[in-house]
Amino acid sequence: MKSLKIAALAAVVAGIAGVAHAEDLVFTLTNGTNSVLNNFHASPEGVDDWEEDIFGSRTLGPGESMKIVIADGRKVCTYDMKFEFQGNDLTTTTDTQNLCELGEYTIEE
Repeated sequence: MKSLKIAALAAVVAGIAGVAHAEDLVFTLTNGTNSVLNNFHASPEGVDDWEEDIFGSRTLGPGESMKIVIADGRKVCTYDMKFEFQGNDLTTTTDTQNLCELGEYTIEE
């Protein structure tokens, strides 16, 4: 009986952990430009401030793709995005998309 209770508790804990990850927004970002993408910011639509740079110290070169995980715990799909490029090749670009529906996004010139 004790092992049955432990198994039931383990199932509940696993279920809770699964719920926490279910809210993570995951998509593939591809750089379809000829410039290096230095910074990528995404904030839920309607939020006035940009969230921190998702790339951190990484960059995304021309033609490269990167798996992006937005683990902010929000149940939001539509995000404002800001892309900042290296040097003066391209200006900062913004866009708004439903990233849950897309599953992937390509920034183009």
